[in-house]
Amino acid sequence: MKLLLVGASGLVGSHVLQRALADERISEVVAPVRRALAEHPKLFAPLVDFDQLPADAPWWQADAVICTLGTTMKLAGSREAFRRVDHDYPLAVAKPARQHGTPTYVLNSATRADAASRFFYNRVKGELERDLAACGFSSLTLVRPGLISGPRQAFRLGERVAEGILKTLGPLLPRSWRINPADNIAQALLEAAIAAQPGVHVVRSDMLV
Repeated sequence: MKLLLVGASGLVGSHVLQRALADERISEVVAPVRRALAEHPKLFAPLVDFDQLPADAPWWQADAVICTLGTTMKLAGSREAFRRVDHDYPLAVAKPARQHGTPTYVLNSATRADAASRFFYNRVKGELERDLAACGFSSLTLVRPGLISGPRQAFRLGERVAEGILKTLGPLLPRSWRINPADNIAQALLEAAIAAQPGVHVVRSDMLV
């Protein structure tokens, strides 16, 4: 199958890319990126500007999209910039992919995504889920991890402290409170894309431990 992966250079996306390139069920990975990726026989990584995506590029037609795009309020610098990366870009990928016949979309979302939430982060994630559901994909899977563990390029003090606490208390905590390893999330995303079950599906954080 042909997979369209966006966010391939991020923590979860890099794990998805590694798994997809090693998976015999995947014949080709298209990973539009802002910075070049290491070459691989199965990989086509066009350089793009996510603010001006090429609407008619032939690589929009795929068997499935996996989207792992995301940032933090600190890195984004403003609510507007955060919303652009975590809502507008994933939706800007979804629309041409669907118009070109791609039937399946799998999103790395967040555990408390809710379009009606009082909290900005959760609300943006929920609004994206809602807007993706309106795009008309025959299969839409929303993977909702909690705190994600794995080596990051940027140091995040708050997440590092929380990760240390949760690792210590992990065996005593409910599964829904435990850390979700990035590779577990990547596996869930990839399997959902390959299975492409009809309808809308949610993968909860307790299923990613």
